[in-house]
Amino acid sequence: MELVVLNNAGEDTGKKVELKESIYAVEPNDHAIYLDVKQYLANQRHGNHKSKERAEIVGSTRKIKKQKGTGTARAGSIKSPLFKGGGRAFGPRVRDYSFKLNKKLKQVARKSALAYKAKANQILVVEDFNFEAPKTKNYIQLLENLKINDKKSLVVVAETNKNIYLSARNIKGTEVITADQLNTYQIMKASSLVVTEKSVGLIESFLA
Repeated sequence: MELVVLNNAGEDTGKKVELKESIYAVEPNDHAIYLDVKQYLANQRHGNHKSKERAEIVGSTRKIKKQKGTGTARAGSIKSPLFKGGGRAFGPRVRDYSFKLNKKLKQVARKSALAYKAKANQILVVEDFNFEAPKTKNYIQLLENLKINDKKSLVVVAETNKNIYLSARNIKGTEVITADQLNTYQIMKASSLVVTEKSVGLIESFLA
C-alpha cells in the first residue's frame, strides 16, 4: 500500500511511502481491539475511592443504652452503620483496576486498528516538521492545510517535541503522541491519523 508524502502546506512532495501489508492490511481482530482498549481505560482509573467503615470511625465505644427493656433494638456502639455518623457497611475500598495482556495480543490489536484506518483512507503521511516556537495558530494552520481541522486527529511524531506538543495542547479534538507510545485506544478514537515520515519506519519496527 502506497501513500503520498505531504508537506506542512498539505501539498504533494512527489515522494511516496510504502506501508507494510503485514501491518496495514491484516484481517482486523475486533476482540483483540476490545481487550486492548478495555485495558487502556482500566489503567487510567485511579481507584482511590474510599469510605470509612465502623472500625475506622473515631468515636466512643461506650454502650449507648442498656441491652433490654428499651422497646427498641439493641445497640452496642455509636459507630454502627445504622446510626448517623457511623461507618458505612461494605463501602468502596481503594483498589487497582489494571490487568495484564500478552504482548502479542496487544500487537494484534494495534495492527487491527491501523488496518481499519488504512482501509478507511484515514492515514496521512507528512514530512517531518517542527515549529520554531510553541504557537497554537501554527498547529491550527497545519490542520487546516491537511483539511482535518474539523475532525478528531492524532499526530504521531518520531520523538518528543516540546514545541509541537505545547502548540496542540489547548486545541480540542487533537492529540500529539510519539511512535513508541502509539496505542489502540487513541488510534480508534481519531478520525484522521497523521504520521510523520520518520514515524512510519518506527511504527513498523515496533510492530514487526
